[in-house]
Amino acid sequence: MTNDRGVVWLDTPAFPEAARTALADTQLRANLKRATSTIRDKRLTVAAELDDWEQLRESAAAIKQHTARHLDRYLVQLEEAVTAAGGTVHWAADAAEANRIVTELVQATGESEVVKVKSMATQEIGLNEHLAEHGITAYETDLAELIVQLGDDRPSHILVPAIHKNRTEIRDLFRAEMGHWGQPAPEDLTDEPRELAEAARRHLRQKFLTAKVAVSGANFACADTGTVLVVESEGNGRMCLTLPETLITVMGIEKVLPTWSDLEVFLQLLPRSSTGERMNPYTSAWTGVTEGDGPSAFHLVLLDNGRTDTLADPVGRQTLGCIRCSACLNVCPVFERTGGHAYGSVYPGPIGAVLTPQLVGVEQAASLPFASTLCGACYDACPVKINIPEVLAHLRAKVVEAKDGHTVEGLAMKAAGKVLDSPRLLGAAQKAAALGGRALARDGKIGRLPGPLHGWTDTRDTPAPPAESFRTWWRKNREGGSS
Repeated sequence: MTNDRGVVWLDTPAFPEAARTALADTQLRANLKRATSTIRDKRLTVAAELDDWEQLRESAAAIKQHTARHLDRYLVQLEEAVTAAGGTVHWAADAAEANRIVTELVQATGESEVVKVKSMATQEIGLNEHLAEHGITAYETDLAELIVQLGDDRPSHILVPAIHKNRTEIRDLFRAEMGHWGQPAPEDLTDEPRELAEAARRHLRQKFLTAKVAVSGANFACADTGTVLVVESEGNGRMCLTLPETLITVMGIEKVLPTWSDLEVFLQLLPRSSTGERMNPYTSAWTGVTEGDGPSAFHLVLLDNGRTDTLADPVGRQTLGCIRCSACLNVCPVFERTGGHAYGSVYPGPIGAVLTPQLVGVEQAASLPFASTLCGACYDACPVKINIPEVLAHLRAKVVEAKDGHTVEGLAMKAAGKVLDSPRLLGAAQKAAALGGRALARDGKIGRLPGPLHGWTDTRDTPAPPAESFRTWWRKNREGGSS
């Protein structure tokens, strides 16, 4: 499935090829457009209700930047607080170590089944696949994750992993596959949302009541109290976090916040940015274990997996501020047309285009920094003000540097640099471009060009160069002209 750190599906093609295939799927594009436009409109409405929305964004960015500067201190403080509350903290340097830790913890309970609440971190490390290799079945309980699992599919969106499927496709999937994983779907199941939700509820209820072990992710963890939080919309997380005897939480180290009071900022930003709601329906918070209430054993696995490498990059480290709201995906014109699978990563869209290459190294995901128009919509939507276009440009430079500049684009930029540095060469180039452009142009536009230039001209028309340059016009009309 993956390299040593997970994250990237190495059997998928690079983004340009995958995107070309996705663009040809009209059903996929229709599903994406309908879903993203709905979420986008809701987000704008509820964000506009807060007079201090921009101040909240500023505060969130400041908290994340402060935490990143002192991450080592806050992680140690978190470990001490969790341990004092009766939990156990494990440190995992990479995906392999995290998978080994979780698998051994499940094996120690003697169980062969676990229930899971939606977790990007466990998808990142490929936990389900690793557990299956050791005879342990993981049951996804988030509705969208359940759909993806039943379809032996991959998630295509951070918040709505099954966004690429419509209701009819989901109905057919439930009818065909639910029986193989537990309670089957009714034979007369329709594609009405209420009936689909009821079929999933009955299917999952059996798992919730029998599972002894649960695996979860975490949205936040407070260093001062050792409290871990999960926010969700369906109540499946609440069931996973309270009913089983053992709870194992896998959390990226960047999810820590200094204090409980910091949540006041993020719990206003996250639901509005992700689902367009003023408050998410379920917010579960737990601190270690409590006798007679909830799981009797709690393990917190703190996952690095490339995050300290990202932290070392002065430009790229802002990416670690991401709270996985997916607002950037829902406003991205590239994502809306290609969907998440084209990114070949657990993390799709604009945030995936900057996070994935940093977690696994740019050589493993070299096409992703170019999977953007650099329009800046993602920056405007990000609730923690991650300057995604800046990081994209930074990573593009790294990709070119990794190839020692020996790319068509790199050679072209070097040549352009020399020309722009010399007025004489620039004047000669403008004259040559004017002559060549007029010879190639039809109706004022240059069509598809051969060779390495086809990548630029395949999908856009290039205006023909003017007959004279601005410098020539200026000399004629301002310096030596009459006006």
